[in-house]
Amino acid sequence: MKSILQTVDLKKSYKIGKLDVPALRGVSLDVAEGEFVAIMGPSGCGKSTLLHLLGGLLSPTSGSIVIDGEDLAQLSDAQRTDIRRRKIGFVFQRFNLFPTLSAEGNLKLAEKIHTGSGSKNSDRRREVLRLLKLENKMHHKPLELSGGEQQRVALARAIVNAPAIILADEPTGNLDTENSEIVLEMFKELNQKFNQTIIMITHNPEAAAACGRTIQMRDGHIVN
Repeated sequence: MKSILQTVDLKKSYKIGKLDVPALRGVSLDVAEGEFVAIMGPSGCGKSTLLHLLGGLLSPTSGSIVIDGEDLAQLSDAQRTDIRRRKIGFVFQRFNLFPTLSAEGNLKLAEKIHTGSGSKNSDRRREVLRLLKLENKMHHKPLELSGGEQQRVALARAIVNAPAIILADEPTGNLDTENSEIVLEMFKELNQKFNQTIIMITHNPEAAAACGRTIQMRDGHIVN
């Protein structure tokens, strides 16, 4: 299978006073196109730092991060921003929707950021909202939606521009059991029907069980 993401000996340290505190201690990872991968581990093990590096939100201290053929570690901040815009979709625990915009409006904004101009791709928006069972909610604002519906809008926003990879940070962390199951089923459907590559950070073993592969981290290392 084609590799969509690779890291080689990825390290990240933070400066605290005069000390260098390591968060990642040499992570090498290979994710194939179309994989659904969970990354698990205790708090402070480095998994959130890893996700931020994979998304180009942080620069590594050393090592390489290749996403769809482009090495983020060799790029400037502006170039990494461009990679995020074109190739990466984010889904966060807290939804991060614009409260004054409808579900469709949040998708339109994502399209505008992606293309640099206003988009008229209404068919794609409707297809995504229909896939996530939100076609009857497209004109609703976030406060008019349940937590599970808001997370599905956040997922729709992440996939509307057909990114090479989705990075999900505890996407079920703020949801009850029923809505967690619904959202995880949506992730699985995106992965299985559309071959969407997904990397998900989670503390929840039940969420990890929805994935095709689970990676365990501890103390800045991959241990399993």
